[in-house]
Amino acid sequence: MKGSKKAQGDQLTATIIAAHGRHYLADADGEKLQCVTRGKKTNVAVGDVVHLARTSNDQAVIETIAERSTLLYRSDQYKSKLLASNISRLFIVVATEPSFADDLVSRALVAAEAAGIEAHIILNKVDVEEPLARARERVGLYGALGYPVHELSARARPEQAVETLVPLLAGQSSIFIGQSGMGKSSLVNLLVPDADIAVREISEALDTGKHTTTFTRLYWLPGGAAGRASIIDSPGFQEFGLYHLTEGMLERAFVEFKPYLGGCKYYNCRHLAEPQCAVLAAVAEGRIAKMRHALYAQLLHESSQTLY
Repeated sequence: MKGSKKAQGDQLTATIIAAHGRHYLADADGEKLQCVTRGKKTNVAVGDVVHLARTSNDQAVIETIAERSTLLYRSDQYKSKLLASNISRLFIVVATEPSFADDLVSRALVAAEAAGIEAHIILNKVDVEEPLARARERVGLYGALGYPVHELSARARPEQAVETLVPLLAGQSSIFIGQSGMGKSSLVNLLVPDADIAVREISEALDTGKHTTTFTRLYWLPGGAAGRASIIDSPGFQEFGLYHLTEGMLERAFVEFKPYLGGCKYYNCRHLAEPQCAVLAAVAEGRIAKMRHALYAQLLHESSQTLY
């Protein structure tokens, strides 16, 4: 029972629902436990299913991490940052205003493809009419690649936003990512009415102060008729490094490259400046957006700079 004394050494299976530094919060069938890893390991991600050894009434040590179905992370040339594990859908939240970065959107889509995660785009604040046409044109590039685009207004039409998102989240483990100011937290609050309370509880459990949004956290969605669903809310960030992706992973993570792979003159073509390259020909003919190919070239350069 909650609040009763538990024997130390109890073996538990739990889901990591928040992470801040080396401190984690795990949910074991509704019981929240503060967790640490053995030694200095920090390879735990929100969404991980872990096996714990209880050390006190509300504390435990993470013994092992169960095999992950997916892992989403970003990296620079020095280190990597785990974002979430065992997720099936990635929702990139952009808005009519402030303007969003295409570079970040494309990098997130590449990361999703490389990790085997289904990606969606949410265009929020569609009630703001002046920048709407331009925002639609920009997200239309990704829609043309096959990524679903969902138009919402969390503030002006909250009920419609919930009606659109709930079926997409049902039975899924999802993550919302995006730059600050896109309305990501507003969407989470619509979907999880107790999100603010949960954030305060998690902040106190992780000893991060009264109210902070600098940690990633998982919420169980209400209901559950279609299977237990969860959403992970990550802090807003401006950069999405993908230094960990190899050359082969990168070319396959650009979905518009797929029809042309294997059609180049040279089997080891890098699709940068080689003669008779099928990908470069598609770029020249407008079948692949120049912006996307430029990002591919940049990511290829970054992958060669990795120092860890």
